[in-house]
Amino acid sequence: MLGSMWKCLIAAGILVGPALAQSPQIELANLREDVRGLTQRVGEMALRLEQVERENAELRRQATAGERSRATLVQVREAVADLDRELRAVVAAAKTETLQHVATQIEKLAQQTNTALDSLTRAPASRPAGATTFSDDFPRDGVSYTVLRGDTLAVIARKTGAKQQDIVNANKLADPSRITVGQTLFIPGGK
Repeated sequence: MLGSMWKCLIAAGILVGPALAQSPQIELANLREDVRGLTQRVGEMALRLEQVERENAELRRQATAGERSRATLVQVREAVADLDRELRAVVAAAKTETLQHVATQIEKLAQQTNTALDSLTRAPASRPAGATTFSDDFPRDGVSYTVLRGDTLAVIARKTGAKQQDIVNANKLADPSRITVGQTLFIPGGK
């Protein structure tokens, strides 16, 4: 750099006389300074080149990793599709198994219901005919009552203030325990 400055001063005619007498020595010093500057600049360029090469290697590594992750993404998609197929198969099998279990339970309940109904239809036949007699000794005035869920003859009698036996006689209930929801009964003397 200093050498460049000296050259500029000499070319401009500013330095003359003793400076010209020393010009080969100055010229040599300038050249040495220029070589030192160039050496320093080459060193800086070498460092910069090494840095660029490291960055380039890192970019290559990232690109390779990116390609691997793309392949991994494809594999993940395939795995998800496989799991989806397996899940659908398991759900279908569970659904089929549940339906079979429900059908079996319904069959059992139907058999139990049929057995119970058969026993109920046979029960009145086993009673002697005329065993149930009803008295006409109950009040003739009263109210109508529709049987609600949870009602029994005792509950109805309590609600209406009537006697249970009067309700049985007025409605000719052969089995007072078999009143049904929605059934309308006459309640003698009821309120």
